[in-house]
Amino acid sequence: MIKTLRRQGNGQALPVDKSMMDAMGIDLDTPLEVTLTANTMVVTPVNVGLSKADLDASLVKMRARYGNALKALAK
Repeated sequence: MIKTLRRQGNGQALPVDKSMMDAMGIDLDTPLEVTLTANTMVVTPVNVGLSKADLDASLVKMRARYGNALKALAK
């Protein structure tokens, strides 16, 4: 696949199609590591340990268990 850079503000951007994002399993919130060697650029999703669904589930549990205490601390 051949792509060209586009101007983005004072820099350039490499557009990533939705199909490419789906193939990599990433979305707009996924942190990416960019590695440059010689004439090659490798873009790899960073595994942060928890998926968004896991994080959301953890937050629901935390709010259920500690919600009142957190509200009291916020006052």
